[in-house]
Amino acid sequence: MNLIEKIIHSHLAGGECRPGAEIKLVIDQTLCQDATGTMAFLELEAMGIDCVKTELSVQYVDHNTGQIGPENANDHLYLESVCAAKGVLYSRAGNGICHQVHLERFGIPGKTLLGSDSHTPTGGGIGMLAIGAGGLDVALAMAGEPFKLTYPHIIGIHLSGKLSPWVSAKDVILKVLSILGSKGNVDTAIEYFGPGVLSLSVPERATITNMGAELGVTSSVFPSDQNTLAFLKAQGRAQHWVELKADDDAKYDRIIEIDLSSLVPLAACPSNPGNVAPLSQCGGIEVNQVLIGSCTNSSLKDLQTVAAMLKGRKLHSGVSVGIAPGSRQVLQMLSRDGSLETMLAAGCRILESACGPCIGQGFSPASDSVSVRTFNRNFLGRTGTRNDRCYLVSPETAVATALTGKLSDPRVVAQELGLEYPQWRMPEKFIIDDSMIALPDEPGKTGEIIRKETIGAPPKCSPLPENLQGEVLLQLEDRITTDHIMPAGANLKFRSNIPRYAEVVFDCFNREGEPTFAQRAAALRDSGKAGVIVAGESYGQGSSREHAAICPMYLGVRLVLAFSVERIHAANLINFGILPLQIRKQEDYDLLKQGIAVEINGLPQQIRQGTEIEMTLKAADGKTQRITLLHNLSKDDQELVIKGGKLAKF
Repeated sequence: MNLIEKIIHSHLAGGECRPGAEIKLVIDQTLCQDATGTMAFLELEAMGIDCVKTELSVQYVDHNTGQIGPENANDHLYLESVCAAKGVLYSRAGNGICHQVHLERFGIPGKTLLGSDSHTPTGGGIGMLAIGAGGLDVALAMAGEPFKLTYPHIIGIHLSGKLSPWVSAKDVILKVLSILGSKGNVDTAIEYFGPGVLSLSVPERATITNMGAELGVTSSVFPSDQNTLAFLKAQGRAQHWVELKADDDAKYDRIIEIDLSSLVPLAACPSNPGNVAPLSQCGGIEVNQVLIGSCTNSSLKDLQTVAAMLKGRKLHSGVSVGIAPGSRQVLQMLSRDGSLETMLAAGCRILESACGPCIGQGFSPASDSVSVRTFNRNFLGRTGTRNDRCYLVSPETAVATALTGKLSDPRVVAQELGLEYPQWRMPEKFIIDDSMIALPDEPGKTGEIIRKETIGAPPKCSPLPENLQGEVLLQLEDRITTDHIMPAGANLKFRSNIPRYAEVVFDCFNREGEPTFAQRAAALRDSGKAGVIVAGESYGQGSSREHAAICPMYLGVRLVLAFSVERIHAANLINFGILPLQIRKQEDYDLLKQGIAVEINGLPQQIRQGTEIEMTLKAADGKTQRITLLHNLSKDDQELVIKGGKLAKF
């Protein structure tokens, strides 16, 4: 067996191990972050669970660490108190980004990890089967329920050779994105193997598995070897190491060969992570802002490399540079070895150890300017600036750009400046200080759960109607992301108040002077009709935030019609009673214009009887047309969406 098969088989709770079949996995660990965690714990409370059933569950505060108003602080008080009551570790604001801290302090090779964040597969860098999911699925895992998913097709990526100077792990995953793209990889997992793996440290592997989320795959996994042991030993956790690798005769559904020595510096160009090009084709563009950090590139290796490149140099006068260490541990290490002083002397701004600008929390670039970032997503408007131009690059490329004021190939800049490539070695021992991780209450000594006025309750959806009558509220193109559906940035502070957050659903498509999407949807809901969303390929890319399902559900959306829906978002839709249906033909999509009335008679019966759903379209002039849509729901999911989602039984 390959490694992914081994981990699945050792955690199988039900189902048949063949690609496309539905299986259930025992979950060892969970993580939540504050943008998704409040709703997850409200849902856990609704289930009546006294204490989590997992081996380990951790709640991190890393997304919304400081905004104007009381909402963030109210959420943090709730989260810390509910974690204490339910047996969950609580990582306070300032301790670091969930994926970086979990890798450092809690990740264990061979374990399963379910996280309410799409970049949870970062844990695959340490040999975990780590999967992103919606908050409700994570709440159910904390309650002891197995996690339901489709057994994945497994792609093996055979790595050979060794990275050349100035080419980094970020370029590896950008190369994979250039091959597989950012859509069409649903129900697929990736396993890295081959002699080239040995040349990559755990932080480099984590960079690669982190951006597997941008591929749309279920998870990405590296073997656990001597490099994994060195990392765990330096973290004081050598006892958790176990060697894990594929069998010599392991089979994969597809094998991709990548010679690391052949790679060149790459960039993901605006405005999709899959829009990859060599720097030689896109260099020379004037840049106003460079940001280094995020859960992708904020490790000690990344930032010590940055400091070494900046030593004795000044940033270009036209570039603003911000650096966000991924964890308090990384920040402490940088402070101790002088790297922090080097960055400050060069003119860098040091940001909090948090997600920050990666989710639109500050540092939005100027209008009509270029921002170069080491982050994982560059969806249009994600920076907080409309019509932004954001490039995703490696830390090496980011520093080269910051020194020249132009998007630059680090190899060329190194030659011009006489820079030698910094050699990095794993420290023998990291600074270990877990004092910002709050432990849960002792059994029998549970304190009060603090609920301020801005904390709401998760709304429940009603069962699907026997005969559904509705209207197409919006017709969208391909690659609609969860950022399009539910904007991040300043709006994230309303995540615990569904009626308030729902006001900005599809805000980017609203037109000045016209009713907003939320207003139109609510009016349709109040008239007793269902809202319908129509989209192209790969609907629901990006973040795992279930608000992209629960807020539309609150507004009365009951159907999503698309050529394809991404895995996490499809699960979230079903969890909250929204039926995802597949459009079969382009001519059917063309008919589903905004404002057209739709009708489905005997909807529950149609769902149960087969995979085809007959829908009638009614134009304003009274003419009708029939189209056929498809669903691929399992029997369990059929009953789930018919009754109104998972919260309906609580």
